[in-house]
Amino acid sequence: MDSTQSALYRSRAEAMYANDLTCQTLGILLDDVGPGRARVRLRVAETMTNGHGTVHGGYLFLLADAAFAYACNSYGPVAVAQSAQVTFLRPAAIHDELVADAVERARSGRTGIYDVTVRRAARDVIAEFRGHSILLAGKPPNPPGGA
Repeated sequence: MDSTQSALYRSRAEAMYANDLTCQTLGILLDDVGPGRARVRLRVAETMTNGHGTVHGGYLFLLADAAFAYACNSYGPVAVAQSAQVTFLRPAAIHDELVADAVERARSGRTGIYDVTVRRAARDVIAEFRGHSILLAGKPPNPPGGA
């Protein structure tokens, strides 16, 4: 992939991030994006814990879903989740830095399958997520630089 293609993938992701108030509010950062892949990260805040004192599963799902969204939208046409599921493997704690890596497994027609691994500090696997995407017919992508 040349630098022009790389810049195009990045500009698409940055345009999407500019409209993603959830990620911005929670402090989810976009680290990397490329064709069918993305990496996001999050530092866990105290307000993200459940009644057991560990990170609420909804935040783990949201982090994985964000990586999935950037990966499946990397090509340009608007893609949304058709379905998704997560398997929680280990608890995460306050102040952990979590990294979610999304990778495309298959893409055919209007659908795609993406796997996301959520790790603590790029070591321990916290959760595994699988998302199925679908392209929205007639919906153009966000233009680079904003909506």
